[in-house]
Amino acid sequence: MLVNTARLFIVKRKSKVNQFYKSRNTMEDNHTMHQGQQVPLRFLIFSASLRVGSLNTQLAKLAAHVIENNGGKADFADMSEFDCPSFNQDLDLNGSLPSGALEFRKRLLANDAFIISSPEYNASIPGILKNSIDWVSRFRPQPFNEHHALLMSASPSMAGGNRALWSLRIPFEHLGTRVFPNMYSLATAHKAFTPEGTIADPILAQRFEENIIAFMSVVEAAKNYPCIKRAWVEFLGEKPDPLTERVE
Repeated sequence: MLVNTARLFIVKRKSKVNQFYKSRNTMEDNHTMHQGQQVPLRFLIFSASLRVGSLNTQLAKLAAHVIENNGGKADFADMSEFDCPSFNQDLDLNGSLPSGALEFRKRLLANDAFIISSPEYNASIPGILKNSIDWVSRFRPQPFNEHHALLMSASPSMAGGNRALWSLRIPFEHLGTRVFPNMYSLATAHKAFTPEGTIADPILAQRFEENIIAFMSVVEAAKNYPCIKRAWVEFLGEKPDPLTERVE
């Protein structure tokens, strides 16, 4: 009896292993076909600054250049396109969503990932960016969920605006965004660019490009070999309440 049970276990185990390899081979075939078609990854890229001549806009444009040079497609946007009035839940409940939020959502869904270069205001993120995030988070399905993001900053300070990026991770990660671990903060940015708009220091320029290429690789892996996620739950350990919980 034990021998028969053991044989049955081995047969079932072999069957599961064969199913696994068959599934993996199918994914590899699909990935090969995807590469043969040369469908480029699409990235929404923008600066969170409205200022003309912004250092963060320069950094965002440089990121778009790296994306294009490495086979990606850059969808470069201006923060003014996503500008919204101050968040008001009364407007949300009436279905009066601002045009900036609609545009932000549309561009998010049209791209595989997004890159933001954000200035640092008073050791935190610009209000205009947080306000836009709050508006867009009201859409269903919630569009930040499962999207990949790379955060950058540029500042004349020695910290390069890095404190803003730590603040920016909080709402994005709360909303299910896959924020790339390695953030790029360009310090003393007012002296860091060449007249042509590239980063003058060759080591910093190499680190910048390598970081973006690494991000592109993560996005490609997520697109072609997606992990299964059953649901986004706003607070995993909170007692379920139909009035307050957000689950998708």
